Amino acid sequence: MSIEKIVEQALQDGYLTPAMEAEVGRICDTASELSIEEYMALDRLMGALLTGEVVAVPRKQFINVMEEMVLTEAIARVAEIEATSDCTLDLGDIAAYALNRLPPMYATTEEGADYQRSRAREDLQPLIAEQVAEAIARSINRPDFYPERQALGKSASDEVLGQVSTLLKAYAHKFEAHA
Repeated sequence: MSIEKIVEQALQDGYLTPAMEAEVGRICDTASELSIEEYMALDRLMGALLTGEVVAVPRKQFINVMEEMVLTEAIARVAEIEATSDCTLDLGDIAAYALNRLPPMYATTEEGADYQRSRAREDLQPLIAEQVAEAIARSINRPDFYPERQALGKSASDEVLGQVSTLLKAYAHKFEAHA
């Protein structure tokens, strides 16, 4: 979306959403030079924001208390293991595994977060500990297959196609096309 269209939308709606604001920022950051029309649109937006004709919608902040609880548990357990063995564990993998198996506990205020924390401590601490323990066990027991492997997203698309082609040739060597 262009700056002009974003400003037009904001003036029509009377508000500037965080997504619209981010898009204007992205355009301004990536453009080597803005056109006169873009500068004029930005000037109109600034004027509308200053006069209150357009209101910037604040970003809503959410706190997922479960992330805090899982990270606290995982850090303590990983520290114990790493202090008593030569094993190195990936805290991010462990936390993600456990979090994917636990309910989220969101709050929008600090009071709400305090309530969620106490609720989690009372009702869910054993489940949190269990999921973190399972994540650690899986991490420790996971064999290190092909340590040279890379995520597909890190390769260029042509390189990925070449890798797929090589794999197909290696595993489908007895395949014959039938006409």
